Amino acid sequence: MFHRNTPPVGPLAVTLVSLTLAAYFVFSAIQGDYGVLRRAEYQAESNALRRNLEQLQISIALQENKTLRLSDHYLDLDLLDQQARDILGFIRPDEIVIQ
Repeated sequence: MFHRNTPPVGPLAVTLVSLTLAAYFVFSAIQGDYGVLRRAEYQAESNALRRNLEQLQISIALQENKTLRLSDHYLDLDLLDQQARDILGFIRPDEIVIQ
């Protein structure tokens, strides 16, 4: 009868390759391009962009309101007076300027 003193290489190689592939897939599932950590980064970026969009929409609505109030069809005299004071530095003759 023939006895081998060397361990069988086949099952050891299969086990080693299987563990290597399993480690690779676990690593990819966590840190890969479509992994859990990348998804969390995308969610955080998405939330920040949504907040930024909401702020921009509010700013646009305010500017549109101001533009409408200074248009030819609807003129808000109080806003016109405020803009003339702020931008052009106008004052009324009955006002006193304190610096």
